[in-house]
Parts: sequence; structure tokens; C-alpha cells
Amino acid sequence: MIVQQILRAKETDQLITVTPDTSVSDATQLLAEHRIGGLIVSEDGTNAVGILSERDIVRAMAVVGGNCLNDRVSDLMTPDPVCCSKTDSAVLVLAKMTEGRFRHMPVVEDGKLMGMVTLGDVVKARLQELSMEKEALESMVMGF
Repeated sequence: MIVQQILRAKETDQLITVTPDTSVSDATQLLAEHRIGGLIVSEDGTNAVGILSERDIVRAMAVVGGNCLNDRVSDLMTPDPVCCSKTDSAVLVLAKMTEGRFRHMPVVEDGKLMGMVTLGDVVKARLQELSMEKEALESMVMGF
């Protein structure tokens, strides 16, 4: 399975971004409102300059407390996120996420943001793929 298929299977194709100057407080509102775990940081909505995840916010809160909610997203974000393309395989994306220990990956095509996949999206797609392979093998063995 490739990333383009994963994007098509997502419940929504809405891509939520914030600018580097957005307050962390406003970003947490978006995370809660949309029930998501990460936001792409982009100055223009087409180029990913960073990722802000729930983990980034929790880590900052552990160090400086609730005052970090007044900070800008650029103060807490992970800059220069690892990205994938629509033609990358789910296995490749899983490998990159596992190696980098992150759960959100922007999808970029020709330098332009196309969406975001999460670890959950990729695992779900991979499990569906494995289930179909299992059924095909069982059919072959049974002679159907």
C-alpha cells in the first residue's frame, strides 16, 4: 500500500496547519477541537517548517510549567520534519517513523503539502493489507 491510498482512506482530508507565530495555547485548542495529536507548522500553508505534537507541549510543560502556553509554536516545534511522498510505501513510512521515534509525517509532493499521515493511519492500512494477503493465501491453499 502507498501513502496516496492511505490519504484517500482517511476520514477527512482536511489539513490543519498553524503558523510559527501561533500561540501554543491556540495550538492546543486546535489539537483538542479536531481530536488530533499533531499540527504541521507552515508559514504559507504549503511548506512544512515544523511539527508541533502533544509530546512537544507536554515536555515543555514538564520543564517550564503552564507558562509555555504563552509561547509561540516555533519555540516548541520540531523543525524540518521528515516528510514522505504520495508514492512512498507504508512499510517505508513505518520504518522512518520507527527509526525517528515520531508519529506524524507530512506528505509533500513537488515541494507542496498534500496531507499528513500518522502512525495509526499507517498501521491501520498495513493491517488491512496483511488481512487481504492472508485471505488470498487461504483461498489458494483451499483451492478456491
